Amino acid sequence: MRRSVDVNCDLGESYGMFQVGSDEAVLRLVSSANIACGLHAGDFTVMHNTVKRAMAHNVAIGAHPGLPDVQGFGRRWIPYSPGEIYDLVLYQIGALAAFVRAEGGRLVHVKPHGALYNKAAVDRSVAEAIAGAVRDFDPELRLFALSGSLLIVAGQAAGLRTVSEVFADRNYQTDGTLVPRSHPQAMVHSGTMMAERLLNMLEKGSVLSLDGQEVPLLAETVCLHGDEPEALVHAQTLREALEKREVAIRQV
Repeated sequence: MRRSVDVNCDLGESYGMFQVGSDEAVLRLVSSANIACGLHAGDFTVMHNTVKRAMAHNVAIGAHPGLPDVQGFGRRWIPYSPGEIYDLVLYQIGALAAFVRAEGGRLVHVKPHGALYNKAAVDRSVAEAIAGAVRDFDPELRLFALSGSLLIVAGQAAGLRTVSEVFADRNYQTDGTLVPRSHPQAMVHSGTMMAERLLNMLEKGSVLSLDGQEVPLLAETVCLHGDEPEALVHAQTLREALEKREVAIRQV
């Protein structure tokens, strides 16, 4: 059983007058925040305010770059070239880093969002473009990526410290990738079930796929989706379950 785990959440996904999630409340329960950088969600004011809130709660700040698709929330794949992927990731890291620097904080990690994250898990050229952008911006940044994915491989090859991520609220396929959101059983909606799955991941180093196969994984950080309606309740349930088993919630 792993005795500690990072708990991260995708935050800063509101836009102008449109509010997404309960960021302030969730920040009290997590150890790392992946902040949207303005292309799939978030805007300049939301980014700045989310950085300030994360710093106030001593939560590690990460950039959460996505594809420029506000209507699709960055969850639809857009076929960019590796060079374009490099540029859009570098652009977004730099934008968030400006707010972090202005507030006297430190950017700790980068985690791609949505379709960009999923594509990088299985496409070497996309993975290498992302890893290259992170390395060239700051080789000390950590790269959050799906456990066992090609993005982990690319990050390590680029000399980055990678952090293997698991999902308590998503179902897995037998190849270790996430069940697509278009599938009716893509999401796990029960907070109790999420907690049980996470504890099993930490104890066994594996997860049961949707078709009943054991899939090996490394759980260094676990993601919660801040845009889900029950995100706050699920975060509380997971935290209570970890504390009960004496698993420390700790930044990586």
